[in-house]
Amino acid sequence: MHQVAPAVETPAEPSQAIPDSGDLLQRLDQLVEIGVALSSERDINKLLESILVAAKSITNADGGTLYRMQDGKDLKFEIVRNDSLGIAMGGTSGVPIPFHPVHLYDGQSKPVHSMVAAYAVHHDCSVNVTDAYTEKGFDFSGTKRFDEKTGYRSRSFLTIPIKNHENETIGVLQLINGKDRVTGEVQSFSEADQRLAESLASQAAIALTNRLLINHLEELFESFIKVINAAIDDKSPYTGGHCERVPALTMMLAEAVNHCERGPLRDFSMTERDRYELKIAGLLHDCGKVTTPVHVVDKATKLETIFDRIALVDTRFEVIKRDAMIELGRGSEAYARRLAEIEDDREFLRRINIGGESMKDADLERVLTIAHKYRWENAAGEKADFLTAEELENLTIRAGTLTRDEREVINHHITMTIEMLETLPWPKHLSNVVEYAGGHHERMDGKGYPKGLTREQMSVQARCMGIADIFEALTARDRPYKKGKMLSEALTILGKFKLNGHVDPDLFDVFMWEKVYEKYAREFMPAEQIDEIDPARIPGYAAPAPA
Repeated sequence: MHQVAPAVETPAEPSQAIPDSGDLLQRLDQLVEIGVALSSERDINKLLESILVAAKSITNADGGTLYRMQDGKDLKFEIVRNDSLGIAMGGTSGVPIPFHPVHLYDGQSKPVHSMVAAYAVHHDCSVNVTDAYTEKGFDFSGTKRFDEKTGYRSRSFLTIPIKNHENETIGVLQLINGKDRVTGEVQSFSEADQRLAESLASQAAIALTNRLLINHLEELFESFIKVINAAIDDKSPYTGGHCERVPALTMMLAEAVNHCERGPLRDFSMTERDRYELKIAGLLHDCGKVTTPVHVVDKATKLETIFDRIALVDTRFEVIKRDAMIELGRGSEAYARRLAEIEDDREFLRRINIGGESMKDADLERVLTIAHKYRWENAAGEKADFLTAEELENLTIRAGTLTRDEREVINHHITMTIEMLETLPWPKHLSNVVEYAGGHHERMDGKGYPKGLTREQMSVQARCMGIADIFEALTARDRPYKKGKMLSEALTILGKFKLNGHVDPDLFDVFMWEKVYEKYAREFMPAEQIDEIDPARIPGYAAPAPA
């Protein structure tokens, strides 16, 4: 930061009394404390506000404005404060700033020097104005109009550019109406005020630049994760959105636990860092699916690989029908009965090929019967089994569409997720990401995978993600092997999972008490899937004790 260099038109600052050494020492101590506080602030709005408030305090200014550089062309109002007028705009106030940006260049792209803030930027210097009403060389017409409307009297101004480590101006700090610490009378800003403010601006630049850099790195990291998730979702039209919905539901449940004041988890709490860590873990919980073959993820029917091989079975039935016609005669009653039997068997195989929640023992026996009932002549003229061993294995899958080997391929994604995440050099505040992301397929009774962890071995966050993953899968309407369940059906299954040791019972209770399911349904489920919920009818539901 340059030493004070007022505009050439600015008169010399009148001589002031030498500041009290005790007061100056106190303000230097304050400056050090401010620097430490700024370096630890994570929120940009709070950081900007802290910079201005600190500058006002250290110079005893009545008001001030913090501008941020916008595209190298304008200075945008970020924070405005004035104690006498009770004005607090921008920052954490929630009050929008109605003022237009300060333009650094005119319509002909020439630098603007008439505005103090723009002058400080172009000349790379601090500007210390004793009285705006008598100052020559600067345009204070806007200030005077403001004073007319408010009855305020703007007098002294101290304007300081804020520059980063690359010597680029990233903002401007402007203080208004320095006040005597004893009498409270408005006076010009002293040389000590200016140097302290410049030192603060330098520290502020470092803190702001570091925070922006960290934010940009976090945004880049999250964007990279989202690119991976988009690739995973794009691999399969059936699981699109899963990588978005599970993290969202995980955070909903974790926040509900954080705010719940009853039950065994009432003492659980999260900081902002905890929230960010869980958010990242949620986004990465399925990153291992990049290694999962698409034909397994997208297996919509039992016989599907690259295509649904039920068509091949249909072709064999046509051959069987042709042979029956040759053997029995097209118009005979025997042929009609045989044809009806063949068609019934074909429709049965087509139906059970779709998959479902469960396959009865009688259906399994019928598949085996069909496999041995018919023989057909293949293209080589050889008699062959009607169903191959591999087809028979698929058609006798009891539930869903995946064989045991294919399910292991699917399950392997969580092992790959853990292995991939364990290779990354996680910073301290993200050290639990692997545990959170890697635990969403574990069960509370130790029968989950890949590590067979029990409830006591898992964090609350990992258990939250387990419930979120299950509930999202139950309600998702884009799976190849099933329709999305109604809200009441999904809660009924989840309640049974509580009772059989699959999901955390305390988290299920919070899920119900705080109506997390309702919030999720409104945001992510279509209206036709959302039905009325009577909590008392949900298995495992326990009414909360009075708070």
